[in-house]
Amino acid sequence: MRTRFTEIFGVEHPIVQGGMMWVGRAELVAAVAEAGALGFITALTQPTPEDLVREIERTRELTDKPFGVNLTILPSIDPPPYAEYRQAIIDSGVKIVETAGFNPADHLPHFKDAGIKVIHKCTSVRHAVKAERIGVDAVSIDGFECAGHPGEDDVPGLILIPAATSKLSIPVIASGGIADSRGLVAALALGADGVNMGTRFMCTVESPVAHEVKEQIVRNTELDTKLIFRTLRNTARVATNAVSEEVVEIESRGAEFGDIAHLVAGARGRKVFEDGELDAGIWTAGQSQGLIHDIPTVGELVDRMVAEAEAIITGRLNDIAGADRAVRA
Repeated sequence: MRTRFTEIFGVEHPIVQGGMMWVGRAELVAAVAEAGALGFITALTQPTPEDLVREIERTRELTDKPFGVNLTILPSIDPPPYAEYRQAIIDSGVKIVETAGFNPADHLPHFKDAGIKVIHKCTSVRHAVKAERIGVDAVSIDGFECAGHPGEDDVPGLILIPAATSKLSIPVIASGGIADSRGLVAALALGADGVNMGTRFMCTVESPVAHEVKEQIVRNTELDTKLIFRTLRNTARVATNAVSEEVVEIESRGAEFGDIAHLVAGARGRKVFEDGELDAGIWTAGQSQGLIHDIPTVGELVDRMVAEAEAIITGRLNDIAGADRAVRA
């Protein structure tokens, strides 16, 4: 399944494992690369830029295939040293970066000078158009179904993906609500050049999150997420649990961030992923949980998606086209 994305970024399949806090580590990223897809180490999961360098080296010990690093730029009272993380990526010889959050304009010249291709994650067409204008090589467009921050426009993928692809000339990666071959085929039909999956890759054997989290994803349905921070205009989609329900309830009465900060601390979410305590904090998951019914290896997942996607295209869709031609005749 060759697309502009696979050609430009040098991977076999048009499938991406995007950056996920506490999840994008060497074991998962290397497994994705070995399966012929594109995986991203999450830079800020690593405590320091030096730790990121070591994680990149550890990934290279596990695979010689292409992989990238995600650098998410977010507002913070005490921001991490973004320039130092950026330099660690450049010095390590990484050739693909996924940026997310704020406009990457300040970082883009440094990456471009180092020959690095940049994919920028967006949640709206207007942001995607701006990202193309400042020189990114591709955009990943997040529909409302996605885990994490879907933006404030609430536009689902069936609308957002073709709206974006009709306005852009660079490759578009469809993200949000995709977990299987049907999502891959649909995204390609909507004009995308590939798909990005987070929740689905989180629920694989090589994913570093606790097995209890993976089992919960399998048990969950498409209804088992909560939208938090809605009243703060910083919407995030997370898994339903005691903590996310409490956050939503507090927000319903009117709240400032300080009223819920103790519930949504990142250290608590990390405890969920590392210790499997499902109600220890909030943890990100998308509506695609309703499409996830097993915990395969990454290789099994990617092989299955590609094989089934090809079968849909050459089988069912071809049969429909053939039937239409017969009726017209």
